[in-house]
Amino acid sequence: MKRLNKTQGIQIVTRPYFTDNVELHVKARTAQANQIRGLLSEFGIVIPQGIHAVFKKIPDILEDAENELPGTFRHLITRLADNLKEMDHQVDELEKQINLWHRQNEASRKLADIPGIGPITASAIVATVGKAQEFKNGRQLAAWMGLVPRQSSSGGKQNLLGISKRGDTYLRTLLIHGARSVIYHAGNKAEPDSWLNKLVGRRNKNIAAVGLANKNARIIWALLAHDRIFHPDYTPTAIAVAA
Repeated sequence: MKRLNKTQGIQIVTRPYFTDNVELHVKARTAQANQIRGLLSEFGIVIPQGIHAVFKKIPDILEDAENELPGTFRHLITRLADNLKEMDHQVDELEKQINLWHRQNEASRKLADIPGIGPITASAIVATVGKAQEFKNGRQLAAWMGLVPRQSSSGGKQNLLGISKRGDTYLRTLLIHGARSVIYHAGNKAEPDSWLNKLVGRRNKNIAAVGLANKNARIIWALLAHDRIFHPDYTPTAIAVAA
């Protein structure tokens, strides 16, 4: 039997934490919060979006004797809220394990220097692609993640369509969410001539987020495949993204 090397072993052990545990736990937590929100809306009680809003509002709702909630219904909401707290605790514990793994992994720490990539995203990427040496270049990695726009040609003109739904959905989602955060904070900075703000100016923020995620995927490949360090002031030849 062929023995696994250290990197392959890490990937096999770590990857399930990101897909099977963290992602599924977060989805279950969100579904539970939405269920609570939906049940209360039937009695005219509206809770804003977000897990923390549910945690904040539930105690007051249950203690309010004037909202005329039936006793059995109050008991149901109490049980669902307790279950939501346990789910939230499980997500916190899993994220602590990921952060611990991240701090002990040099490649993961290296990726977290890229704006828009935190410990969870960096750890998931390293656990999935290792040193990314199976990919010929950064564009190939971006395409594998589903971050390269589909194209069609008409009359000799290339038209960019939406991104493909191929590739690793989880990694693509993490990179795009991170890119959206960078775009949000970039809008508060006085840097109108930056590559990102120019892209946002030409395209809407969703397309810009995919463009930035595409660019970050290429940077990730360069850092992993060539064992490089990220330099925020480095200006390479322009990368062809959704222009």
